Amino acid sequence: MSFCCGASMIGTNGTLKHFRTHIHNVPILFCPVCHRVEIHHGIENEYEILAEYAHGDGASEVDFLEYVEQDGTVLFENCVNNENEDPIDVVTNQIDMALDLLSFASQIGDEAWSQELKKRLNVLVQRKMKLRQRRTSEGYC
Repeated sequence: MSFCCGASMIGTNGTLKHFRTHIHNVPILFCPVCHRVEIHHGIENEYEILAEYAHGDGASEVDFLEYVEQDGTVLFENCVNNENEDPIDVVTNQIDMALDLLSFASQIGDEAWSQELKKRLNVLVQRKMKLRQRRTSEGYC
């Protein structure tokens, strides 16, 4: 499980660019607060090798899954959330964890961490409101 900005990162597959080569279906971790992206630690070496070979061959696009045999379900087992979940559930889960951390930060008297978590909670609450508005406007509620 990876954390960033007081939130757990979401496991998904994405497209990354290595110089001029787009590499599709790369297992990544995504921060829902600051949108930082990390290559999943379980496939970093494979990604680097594939990226270098693809770039060296002048390939403009490569599909990671065609060259590397990894079970994505195993990679993302330790992620708290993944992209297949309802976005509102993901954000709600992130808010719950941030509130738990805020409670702990307050108990130990870490004011700087508390303020940081409050800012992140604000971002998550705003995102949840936007998701609800979008769902309402699309007629799902």
